[in-house]
Amino acid sequence: MLSKLIHYAADAILISAVLAGIKRSTGLTVASNKIESKDVRSAVDKYLSIGEWVMDQGIVFMSASKYFERKR
Repeated sequence: MLSKLIHYAADAILISAVLAGIKRSTGLTVASNKIESKDVRSAVDKYLSIGEWVMDQGIVFMSASKYFERKR
């Protein structure tokens, strides 16, 4: 039971990180301002901010690694 919960949480974080990547590369994002409930809107914004944080940490890790290089 606990392993399924951890698996679903990891999947949710990965989906949030993918959405953050889409936002950064295309500018498209979830229109959370159209959600009427303030509580749900706040939860969605927090969920999306987790993906942004994961993306930032991944970029920091890859920038410090010798196995990745920046090509422009």
